[in-house]
Amino acid sequence: MENKAAIELRGITKRFGSVVANENISLTIRKGEILSVLGENGSGKTTLMNMIAGIYHPDEGQILVNGEEAAIHSPKDAYDYKIGMIHQHFKLVNVLTATENIILGLKEKGRYNVEKSAERIKQISNAYGFEIDPHKKIYEMSVSEKQTVEIIKVIYRGAEILILDEPTAVLTPQETVKLFQILRNMKQDGKAIVIITHKLHEVLSISDKVAVLRKGKYIGTVETQNATEKSLTEMMVGKAVSLNIERPETKNQEVRLSLTNVNMTNKEGVAMLKNVSFTAKSGEILGIAGIAGSGQKELLESIAGLRQIQSGSILYQNPQTGKEENLRDKTPMQIRNLGVRLSFVPEDRLGMGLVGNMGITDNMMLRSYKKGKGAFLQRKQPKSLAEKIIRELEIVTPGSDTPVRRLSGGNVQKVLVGREIEAAPTVLMAAYPVRGLDINSSYTIYNLLNKQKENGTAVIFVGEDLDVLIELCDRILVMCHGQISGIVDGRKTTKEDIGIMMTTVKNETGNEESK
Repeated sequence: MENKAAIELRGITKRFGSVVANENISLTIRKGEILSVLGENGSGKTTLMNMIAGIYHPDEGQILVNGEEAAIHSPKDAYDYKIGMIHQHFKLVNVLTATENIILGLKEKGRYNVEKSAERIKQISNAYGFEIDPHKKIYEMSVSEKQTVEIIKVIYRGAEILILDEPTAVLTPQETVKLFQILRNMKQDGKAIVIITHKLHEVLSISDKVAVLRKGKYIGTVETQNATEKSLTEMMVGKAVSLNIERPETKNQEVRLSLTNVNMTNKEGVAMLKNVSFTAKSGEILGIAGIAGSGQKELLESIAGLRQIQSGSILYQNPQTGKEENLRDKTPMQIRNLGVRLSFVPEDRLGMGLVGNMGITDNMMLRSYKKGKGAFLQRKQPKSLAEKIIRELEIVTPGSDTPVRRLSGGNVQKVLVGREIEAAPTVLMAAYPVRGLDINSSYTIYNLLNKQKENGTAVIFVGEDLDVLIELCDRILVMCHGQISGIVDGRKTTKEDIGIMMTTVKNETGNEESK
């Protein structure tokens, strides 16, 4: 017997000004099923799910919940229809406990009974297989624990229909396996589950059906058992796409960067990097893996001169002069004046990498404005560069002067990565360069990184998808709580090995210690 429909979308259309985000979409989400929603950047996946969750309201069409038309104008309305959405960026109060976050905002008769709520949370945890301490503060939790709190929060409020946006983006393989088992348990309990993700191998592993969107239109829904990564990709992009990540052999390797016993603390005095030592070589891609917050961001920012280290050395071998330069305590401009051609793609694109109110051309000029004579800036070359990047990376934009804040997240990413690569660096550091990119755009970036490797650049690639790290990188450095827990050969390691290292470091006696 076919599972009953939990949600039916009929002719849903959503516009933002002249842009049609969703056009006449009809889709069914059924109870006791896991549905994955796939599509390229800007295909309308999140917009569609946000209408179900009450964040947006459709301009045209109907949303039916359990067979009856629903009026969902806010997340509160969605909860009344037993719909809950778990966003990629958690909405938790760090200084409160798990229980306090879960009951925050709920109306109850009389005073809150935290202990009674904690007991109910334990019951939910036991029913589905969650592991959580109801009394633990959010700031003490790992990323997977925070995600658990978010999921329990919507279940606690009675959600029978759950929407998860990129749920495995910051999880280790072991944590992903646990999450998938929990979702299967919830499916068995009759809940309807929707997952928005870019990871095709996970789609094939967890979902029962896959719905594909392309340029705001609904392409179709297929049974997962009848799908492959190749067939799903072709549905997403509308043409045949190669899904092979090339890994050229390393050659003519020379050490470009050498870090020795680097230590760095933040403003609160908390150690963010602890005795970090490694080398990065020309003509290779060095991957960096680790759970979010393990020190990857701080490490790259220290090399780029954006953070000051307390001890240790960061040495750069200049291929032009043959000299060894110590980058420690130097500003980004001083590093550049030394002749160090080092590009940095930061994790925070609009916060650190680009200026949102400026167009693509003006953002290209951020690297070259000092070359202007007097009060006049040279715009011809940056404009040519902007148009070249738009053309080669297929950036969707009305023009090169359109403010980058108006572009989709994936297109913003392409602008930043394209600009940094075009600077012809000898060291290229890229933090999560494909985060938020669809599969087709991601492979474009992988190919660009491989071209840099073949040109003799030392590429440092921080990634969250372990399958990609293993396929793309020559060596993989694994970080855990600011320390290096191991460096492995990308051709010989496994996801499971890296996953264990992501949660384990060696203590002072040399024994392994789980974190």
